[in-house]
Amino acid sequence: MIDISESVMQFLLALIVVGPLIGAVAALLPAPPGLKGKSPDQAVLRHGVTVTGAILIAAIVLALGFDHDQPSKMQATTDISWIPALDVRIHLGIDGISLPLLVLTALLTFLCALYSYFKMPAGPSPKAFVALILVLESGTLATFAVLDLLLFFLAFEVVLIPMYFLIARWGGEQRTQAAWKFILFTLLGSVVMLLGLLLIGLKSGTFDMVALATDNGRGLTTSVQVIAVLAIGIGLAVKAPMWPLHSWLPDAHTAAPTVGSVLLAGVLLKMGTYGFVRILLPITPDGMSTFAPYLAAFAVVGIIYGSLACLALAKQGAKGDLKRLIAYSSVGHMGFVLLGISTMSPTGVNGALFANIAHGLITGLLFFLVGALKDRTGTSDLDTLAQESGAALYGKAPRLGGLLAFGAVASLGLPGLAGFWGEMLALFGAFKPADDLSRPAFLTFMAIAAFGTLLTAAYMLIVVRRVCMGPMPQGAAATESPALADVQGYEFAAWTPLVALTVLAGLWPAALLGLTDPAVQQLLAGGKS
Repeated sequence: MIDISESVMQFLLALIVVGPLIGAVAALLPAPPGLKGKSPDQAVLRHGVTVTGAILIAAIVLALGFDHDQPSKMQATTDISWIPALDVRIHLGIDGISLPLLVLTALLTFLCALYSYFKMPAGPSPKAFVALILVLESGTLATFAVLDLLLFFLAFEVVLIPMYFLIARWGGEQRTQAAWKFILFTLLGSVVMLLGLLLIGLKSGTFDMVALATDNGRGLTTSVQVIAVLAIGIGLAVKAPMWPLHSWLPDAHTAAPTVGSVLLAGVLLKMGTYGFVRILLPITPDGMSTFAPYLAAFAVVGIIYGSLACLALAKQGAKGDLKRLIAYSSVGHMGFVLLGISTMSPTGVNGALFANIAHGLITGLLFFLVGALKDRTGTSDLDTLAQESGAALYGKAPRLGGLLAFGAVASLGLPGLAGFWGEMLALFGAFKPADDLSRPAFLTFMAIAAFGTLLTAAYMLIVVRRVCMGPMPQGAAATESPALADVQGYEFAAWTPLVALTVLAGLWPAALLGLTDPAVQQLLAGGKS
């Protein structure tokens, strides 16, 4: 930790939220005369790297200046009246819950910008591409930093438009249908969510999330809380994504460009689960207690459903798309996050927050790797990768094969890597949920979810065996088999931080849990020290 004044911390947080928007506007401006004839496309891509790099540096400095002795305290706060008639305020702040998500978002966006500088997806002008990435980053960072319900809703919605265009204009096959499905699902969920947010704000007399969390639902009747949880929960569950509201996700991932998939899985899915923790748990505890068993039931069904879908896609002859398989795996992994939240216990919620970060790191890496395989072979079809271009990836591109195997074993929850702790803590939380929840029901949910971990291991190991360990072509087939380039320098730069953080979080979970646990304890206690 370094000593930074509160005013500088406030400036850094405001810069992190607003900076990408300013960068997006600058990206759309005409190129300076001196750059004309000197690859303006590369110049705007370099601009994207510069802006996202500056935001990442600001996020790291903010994390270093964060008072780690008081992670439950809102820090770097800005509170300015915006719409006095409704008591809507420009209220920003971070604590131990939001800080890791803020840094994760800044990191993944920078890595995507860096990757795109060297491997720009086919599509329209890079100017629009860079501007959309920066608007997406600003909306996501704002979601994790704002402390007003209406501002949260606005930030939550800002990300929809750039992601829609990233899929629709730079995506692959069936991109238009996938983009429309994505935006229709999320918009319909958001309309219902807005009604729930307005209900809370109008009934309690404030939209301030800190004041509402401190009140811990005492100003809202149980019936109001139940209605609010149902309405807000639907909107958050669509983005999470929770079964059965997940069906937009596999199509969106399959059609999206590589960096779109990385940001969608690594960052956007976290906005839904973050909303459960930041809004519903502290503000509507009685409503959450009512719906917690149902949320847990949907979560474990999602775990099993996602794993069975992955197994079906992984088997030989299924014509399964590897990007689609990883998308379905996200349904299962986010099921563990939702299970942890539904326990309403410190252990379970800490596990959910840890699993959020782990999923962002590991699944982001996996989508980068599958994108690289598709660039090299022209396909992400698992049968084609296993039988032709990808046979014996260990022998043809050993570093790429090794990274794919690493991502797979991290995703299945191998002890010592980040994926292990979130799932285990979610299961421990289900073993002993909050006092007012049915323990026999949650023990059943725990057993079902534990079985899901075995299914996850099964399909991930099948993928590794088929893609990385297939028989080397012999004779004429060996001559005809296309050569595969191994990991390039820019890929190494983009992927190394994700590998390193996956190992670090697995070996030193206390670094993250030390941030989240005090904040979770205070949040569940109603904001009181």
